[in-house]
Amino acid sequence: MLNHSHWQEYPMTLIRLILGKLILFFNWAFPPKSIMRNAEQQAIIDTQTTGLTLYQYRACPFCVKVRRQMKRQSLSIGLRDVKRDLGAKKELLGGGGNLKVPCLRIEDGEAEVQWLYESGKIIGYLEGRFLVR
Repeated sequence: MLNHSHWQEYPMTLIRLILGKLILFFNWAFPPKSIMRNAEQQAIIDTQTTGLTLYQYRACPFCVKVRRQMKRQSLSIGLRDVKRDLGAKKELLGGGGNLKVPCLRIEDGEAEVQWLYESGKIIGYLEGRFLVR
């Protein structure tokens, strides 16, 4: 039997579910235009993104915002869904320290791994590092 507090949570769960589906639909229906590079330039960028991983939820609006920026910049960055993958959840908590998304894991091979939270900061990092001017 459900207690009273469960009935209060149900409408918010339903609203989040509907909003998540709407966000995913509009993201699919109106994809951003990608930067076009020649094959050699794209191969260089693809090599530079191998040390990047985005920890995210599929329907999180801030995560969608970062993924759209990745598409605009034609960046091939690995995705880890923290909601559906227990291993990804453990990695995010162990490495980044917070179960908060989006989070970009940055490994450049020389220094220690960095964990960058907040969609605005992640987008700023990607623009600063990869955007063709």
